[in-house]
Amino acid sequence: MMSKSISILLAQWIGRSLIIAAVCVSLGINNPALAIGSQTNYSRIDLKGRTFANQDLTGGVFVSAEMRGVDFSGANLTNAMLTMGVLLRTNLSGANLTGALADRATFDEADLTNAILTEATLTRSRFYGAKITGADFTDALIDRSQAKLLCERADGINPVTKVATRDSLGCN
Repeated sequence: MMSKSISILLAQWIGRSLIIAAVCVSLGINNPALAIGSQTNYSRIDLKGRTFANQDLTGGVFVSAEMRGVDFSGANLTNAMLTMGVLLRTNLSGANLTGALADRATFDEADLTNAILTEATLTRSRFYGAKITGADFTDALIDRSQAKLLCERADGINPVTKVATRDSLGCN
C-alpha cells in the first residue's frame, strides 16, 4: 500500500515537472525559477543563504538545488521535491516536510529541530551531524543505516504531532 501511494505521488511530481518544463520551453523562459500558482520550481539553482522562512512552498520543486545555509524554518514544504538537493547546514527547524520526496539529498549538519517529516521519502539521503531533536519521521522511508545513526542522538517530542523522535524512527 505504501509503494502504491509513493508511485502516485511520484507520477504527480513527474507530471508537474513536465508541465513546468513545457511552459518554459514554449515561452522561451531561460530562468528555471518559475512560479505557477503555489508551485515553485528552483531546480538546479544555487540558493545558498536565501531565506524562505515561514513561506508556503507546498509542492515546490528543488531538484538538484544548492541549498547550503538556506533558512526554511517554519516553512511548509508539504509534498515538495528535494531530490539530490544539497541541504548542508540548512535551517529546517519547525518546517513541515510531510510527503516530501527527498531521496539522495544531503542533510549534513542541517537543523531539523521539531521538523515534521511524516511519510517523506528520504532514501539514500545523509544526515551526518543533523540536529533532530523533536523531529517526527513517522512512516518516512529512510535507509536503515541512516535511521540507526539518527537513533544514536534522537530525543525530544514534536510539539505539533506529539510524537517522540525515537518512536518515529523505530529506535529500540
